[in-house]
Amino acid sequence: MARIEIKSEITGTVWQLKTEVGAQVEEGDTLIVIESMKMEIPVITEDGGTVKEILVKEKDPVAEGQVVAIIEG
Repeated sequence: MARIEIKSEITGTVWQLKTEVGAQVEEGDTLIVIESMKMEIPVITEDGGTVKEILVKEKDPVAEGQVVAIIEG
Protein backbone atom coordinates (compact mmCIF):
# COMPACT_ATOMS: atom_id res chain seq x y z
CA MET A 1 0.00 0.00 0.00
CA ALA A 2 1.26 3.42 -0.94
CA ARG A 3 1.34 6.39 1.42
CA ILE A 4 -0.02 9.42 -0.42
CA GLU A 5 0.53 12.95 0.92
CA ILE A 6 -2.24 15.40 0.07
CA LYS A 7 -0.96 18.98 -0.11
CA SER A 8 -2.61 22.36 -0.15
CA GLU A 9 -2.23 24.17 -3.45
CA ILE A 10 -2.81 27.58 -1.89
CA THR A 11 -2.16 29.58 1.27
CA GLY A 12 -5.31 30.19 3.28
CA THR A 13 -7.45 28.94 6.16
CA VAL A 14 -9.12 25.55 6.52
CA TRP A 15 -12.79 26.34 6.07
CA GLN A 16 -14.29 22.84 6.13
CA LEU A 17 -13.23 19.21 6.52
CA LYS A 18 -15.16 17.03 4.05
CA THR A 19 -13.86 13.64 5.24
CA GLU A 20 -12.68 11.87 8.38
CA VAL A 21 -9.99 9.37 9.36
CA GLY A 22 -10.91 5.87 8.20
CA ALA A 23 -13.09 7.04 5.31
CA GLN A 24 -12.72 5.47 1.88
CA VAL A 25 -12.13 8.10 -0.81
CA GLU A 26 -12.08 7.90 -4.59
CA GLU A 27 -10.02 9.80 -7.12
CA GLY A 28 -11.45 13.31 -7.45
CA ASP A 29 -13.07 13.45 -3.98
CA THR A 30 -12.85 16.71 -2.03
CA LEU A 31 -11.12 16.17 1.32
CA ILE A 32 -10.82 19.71 2.66
CA VAL A 33 -12.01 23.16 1.62
CA ILE A 34 -9.60 26.08 2.07
CA GLU A 35 -10.75 29.70 2.12
CA SER A 36 -8.41 32.22 0.54
CA MET A 37 -9.28 35.79 -0.42
CA LYS A 38 -13.01 35.03 0.04
CA MET A 39 -12.83 32.07 -2.37
CA GLU A 40 -13.41 28.44 -1.39
CA ILE A 41 -10.75 26.16 -2.89
CA PRO A 42 -11.23 22.36 -2.65
CA VAL A 43 -8.30 20.08 -1.83
CA ILE A 44 -8.94 17.05 -4.04
CA THR A 45 -7.31 13.63 -3.98
CA GLU A 46 -5.84 12.31 -7.21
CA ASP A 47 -5.84 8.72 -5.88
CA GLY A 48 -8.35 6.56 -4.04
CA GLY A 49 -7.71 4.88 -0.72
CA THR A 50 -8.29 5.15 3.01
CA VAL A 51 -7.81 8.42 4.92
CA LYS A 52 -5.13 7.63 7.54
CA GLU A 53 -4.48 11.12 8.94
CA ILE A 54 -5.92 14.60 8.72
CA LEU A 55 -3.17 16.99 9.78
CA VAL A 56 -5.28 20.17 10.06
CA LYS A 57 -8.52 21.23 11.69
CA GLU A 58 -11.09 23.85 10.77
CA LYS A 59 -9.80 27.43 11.10
CA ASP A 60 -6.14 26.34 10.92
CA PRO A 61 -3.91 28.44 8.65
CA VAL A 62 -2.24 26.47 5.85
CA ALA A 63 0.62 27.29 3.51
CA GLU A 64 0.96 26.42 -0.15
CA GLY A 65 2.54 22.96 -0.38
CA GLN A 66 1.73 22.01 3.22
CA VAL A 67 0.71 18.37 3.74
CA VAL A 68 -2.89 18.43 5.04
CA ALA A 69 -3.83 14.73 4.87
CA ILE A 70 -2.38 11.26 4.39
CA ILE A 71 -4.12 8.57 2.34
CA GLU A 72 -3.09 4.96 2.07
CA GLY A 73 -4.02 3.43 -1.22
